[in-house]
Amino acid sequence: MLPAQPSLNQNDGENNSVLFFGRTLSEYIKIFDLDLSLWKGSKILDCAAEPASFVAEANKLGIHAVGCDPLYAKDLELLIEQGRFDLERNIKFLSGFGDSISNNFYPSIDVRKEYTTLALDKFIEDYPKGVEENRYIAAELPKLPFDTESFDLVLSSHLLFSYSKIINKLDYQFHLDSILELFRVSKREVKIYPIQGSKNVLNEYVENLLIDLKKQGIIAELVPLSYKFTQECSLILRLNH
Repeated sequence: MLPAQPSLNQNDGENNSVLFFGRTLSEYIKIFDLDLSLWKGSKILDCAAEPASFVAEANKLGIHAVGCDPLYAKDLELLIEQGRFDLERNIKFLSGFGDSISNNFYPSIDVRKEYTTLALDKFIEDYPKGVEENRYIAAELPKLPFDTESFDLVLSSHLLFSYSKIINKLDYQFHLDSILELFRVSKREVKIYPIQGSKNVLNEYVENLLIDLKKQGIIAELVPLSYKFTQECSLILRLNH
């Protein structure tokens, strides 16, 4: 009998916590189907940002990007330690999927590790200056310390839906409250990824969320992507004002 493959809806089982694991701007462009030339001069929120390099790289392109994450309340040394630990832990976990984890952005685990290491290094380099410029804010869903319509675009990846099966507090109400909060602080658009789990199945909360959001007059839709985190996960949830 073959051993069961790990589920992409779970971490490696060492603890039930959100991994502090970041990505580069180049992957954000794919994840969220972004044309950054359309957002120059705009304000973009990345929530939860983790040790991604999106904020650092986007600001160099003339975009006012801000990242928020609850771990930003910690000292940089602790963020570096956590980031490096979770990077290795995540790569080890993903290696259990073999070739199936390869996609049209990461052709191999080695390339994935190279990019995520680059993201962490750029985050570390930018973080001290970014804190001084209020580009890295300690904050946690479902309540954010930003005024209504503070950001033109709000991005959220690999938090909502990704941990719903392993962290009890990330239940349906948390997802609804968090999405409403992301929508509140946005002026034009919210994009959330991923919303699918293994075998391309929508997360169990998605259908009811679409219904509840519609009741509140919020336009929400599932949008196909050419990017795929795995051979699945090919949709984002998009909310428009």
